[in-house]
Amino acid sequence: MSRAALAVKLGHEFADQSLFRTALTHRSFGSPHNERLEFLGDSVLNCAVATLLFKRFGDLPEGDLSRLRANLVRQDALHQLAVGLQLGTMLRLGEGELKSGGSQRPSILADAVEALIGAIYLDAGFEVAHRVIEVLYAPLLDDLKPGQAQKDAKTRLQEWLQGRKKPLPRYQLLAASGAAHQQRFEVSCEIENPPLRTIGQGASRRIAEQVAAENALKVLKA
Repeated sequence: MSRAALAVKLGHEFADQSLFRTALTHRSFGSPHNERLEFLGDSVLNCAVATLLFKRFGDLPEGDLSRLRANLVRQDALHQLAVGLQLGTMLRLGEGELKSGGSQRPSILADAVEALIGAIYLDAGFEVAHRVIEVLYAPLLDDLKPGQAQKDAKTRLQEWLQGRKKPLPRYQLLAASGAAHQQRFEVSCEIENPPLRTIGQGASRRIAEQVAAENALKVLKA
């Protein structure tokens, strides 16, 4: 991905190219790096996403809006955006991070998205940053279905069991394999009553637990 191609995807050409470089510089590469921009971008992102949700879903109560926003600004969503922008090909990483697959690590990619947003805010102001966020998030916003389904699978499974006065599920890590940047985790979700055991796999233990919980819900509701 070239700088020009990324500018087209973002819909913003940096007037201050040093901000752009810093946003894509991991601390392992040297200083200045993107951690301060990440801090700023996190706040800009939360405000912009909250505004977009507020305008799009005029009848939703605060609690539902908060859950929607949390889903949209968490690492998984930011990582998804970073992959779409091909940020991994443009990150400036130290030798150790490069060798360990840092350019594909979800946490590093998610942080880079926030840093880019912070950089755009400093370069052109909140209106431009908001517009970029609105474009980036358009597909995610279109897929939203407000309501119970916005709670993550583990929360929904816990509430399903608690509502029937049944013991809570237990999650157990079964296996972890692959290189550092391509790890796969396998987790079991075990329920005592009714007796049930489901398996989930994912790029992190948390994702694998969510998949296992979702699989359990499907069985319980069938």
